[in-house]
Amino acid sequence: MFDRYNRNITYLRISVTDRCNLRCIYCMPEGGIDLLKRDELLSLEEITDVVKVGAELGIKKVRLTGGEPLVRKGIVELVERMNRIEGIEEITMTTNGVLLSRFAGELKKAGLRRVNISLDSVSPGQYKEITRGGELEDVFAGIQAAKKAGLTPVKLNMVKLSSGDNQQTEQIKKFAAEEGLQLRFITQMDLRTGEFSQVEGGDGGNCVICNRLRLTANGMIKPCLFSNKEFSIKEHGIKEAFLLALNAKPKKGVLNSKSSFYNIGG
Repeated sequence: MFDRYNRNITYLRISVTDRCNLRCIYCMPEGGIDLLKRDELLSLEEITDVVKVGAELGIKKVRLTGGEPLVRKGIVELVERMNRIEGIEEITMTTNGVLLSRFAGELKKAGLRRVNISLDSVSPGQYKEITRGGELEDVFAGIQAAKKAGLTPVKLNMVKLSSGDNQQTEQIKKFAAEEGLQLRFITQMDLRTGEFSQVEGGDGGNCVICNRLRLTANGMIKPCLFSNKEFSIKEHGIKEAFLLALNAKPKKGVLNSKSSFYNIGG
């Protein structure tokens, strides 16, 4: 499935929920958010149908995101369903890790290949401040559970805040090295102004080789994180929504004035 710029689109990021059990300062506004109504969320069956059609078109890799994907009821069953789809070669997840100690083993058995864990500090106090109340020990337990279950290589995603903290960056590097974890640095982005850069240690943000489309929790297929365009699977049908998004995929991301990180799986 090639877009207008001859990029082979094989990767679908799926936001399974807009809900999260943390309130990170770079992701959610302090005053709260407007959540989707429960009946607006795609069902497990609908998400599975999207992946089936995607696989027929050439999607090979799926990444589950949120919000926080582990707060979505039935997340293990969803992985099982997708793992049975012919053509899907890899299912991964980006998670904050808080609930991972509870689900890691089941997810591995269901067919999840590996996880990326968001971790912006290894200082309990600073972590609590960044996440507005999160407990670092929960994440550490999730990391160990992921390693034990074989959800490897475990990758850490650290967002570099604009204020910067070189000491914290070095501490994260030391922790990752000691635990045998791969580390990626993500520069703080701004959807409204189109400010983003390539992920250090990964391919995200490199528009030249971007091979992904996105499915939102309420059934919109988006061509790009930094794009206002989106196509409803309910309005257009799944296959047509895929093809419309494919044709609308920009050469380079510009801006997104409609969405927020918490509801787009950013």
